[in-house]
Amino acid sequence: MYWSKIASLLMCLAVALGAFGSHALKGKMTDYHNDVFKTAVFYHMIHALGLFAVAWLAVQLNNPKINHAGIFLTAGIILFSGSLYIYAVTQVRWLGFVAPLGGVCFLIGWFTLFLNIRS
Repeated sequence: MYWSKIASLLMCLAVALGAFGSHALKGKMTDYHNDVFKTAVFYHMIHALGLFAVAWLAVQLNNPKINHAGIFLTAGIILFSGSLYIYAVTQVRWLGFVAPLGGVCFLIGWFTLFLNIRS
């Protein structure tokens, strides 16, 4: 798969959203919602960086099952960070309940990576 391209695009998006939150949304959200937005950016960046590891390991280990980790990490970014971004800006409360699904995707992604790395 194209994990390096996906990771690069997601990192670019994380930086853009971080800048948007810091500048365009400054003073437009409560401190709590600003913290929620920052949490979304943080987890977005960490897991996009994780996709670079997936890209490298998929090539180095020649194990197609590592792609499953990338799928779960990407789904986690979309569900966890995506729901938190929207919640922080709109304060639509039910979106806060989507974030744990993204967190589970993160956990499954990292554990899938662990299971498919042969030492």
